[in-house]
Amino acid sequence: MQFMPSSSVNAMKMVMANFLGLFLVMEVIVSGFRFGVDGLSMQYYLMSCPFVEPVVKNTVNRALQDDPTLAAGLVRMHFHDCFIEGCDASVLLDSTKDNTAEKDSPANLSLRGYEIIDDIKEELENQCPGVVSCADILAMAATEAVFWAGGPVYDIPKGRKDGRRSKIQDTINLPSPTLNATELIKLFGRHGFTAQEMVALSGKSSYTRSGKVLIFQKQIEQCGSNFGFKFCERHCQQHAVQGTMQNNHLMQQEMILTTYTIMV
Repeated sequence: MQFMPSSSVNAMKMVMANFLGLFLVMEVIVSGFRFGVDGLSMQYYLMSCPFVEPVVKNTVNRALQDDPTLAAGLVRMHFHDCFIEGCDASVLLDSTKDNTAEKDSPANLSLRGYEIIDDIKEELENQCPGVVSCADILAMAATEAVFWAGGPVYDIPKGRKDGRRSKIQDTINLPSPTLNATELIKLFGRHGFTAQEMVALSGKSSYTRSGKVLIFQKQIEQCGSNFGFKFCERHCQQHAVQGTMQNNHLMQQEMILTTYTIMV
């Protein structure tokens, strides 16, 4: 369990609210991808599983109290699911001896929050077995993460069906971190997103833990202000503390988000 001062949690929530406020475009994800929307309803589980939303909310809130960075993890997982053939929970499927699933793609190895979805599913199976789809659970968990982080309250239609196809080769369609702004705008545009919506969806990833970035003992400025991060990563790596992880600082987050938005 990760204990954090309330001031740090509030700061993190404020940072997420800055860009997840734009995450009403998640509604576009829910309805805008080309997957079957017939039969979706806000009240889909009203009779068959009436406590589905409280279960999702309570489970997500407990998890985020322990680790606030999982809020962005849930949103990112939902996005990675929806960007490939629609919101069908295919990102949750495990690989088999005959098939490598999306989950094991290099693009998805850093996804976090699977345990939250598992906990929700287990509780719902106890209350109403075989009723609530994993696709709906993931979508609802993402909306709760947005609200927890200080973003808007919004409802989504339910009734998605779980997909049975999950292939690693499909993840080639996910946005690559090597794409520049023009390439990203074109890629998202093919899915019906505007440049502003692309910024909101891409910006979610900047609120996370710095586990994938080495924390240098020597200040990055020692590499020289005329050199980029890639150069410093290559030439300063011997000064790095391996395995060091920390939450991104509020000021760093605001700088990243502001710079990213201006560049795009």
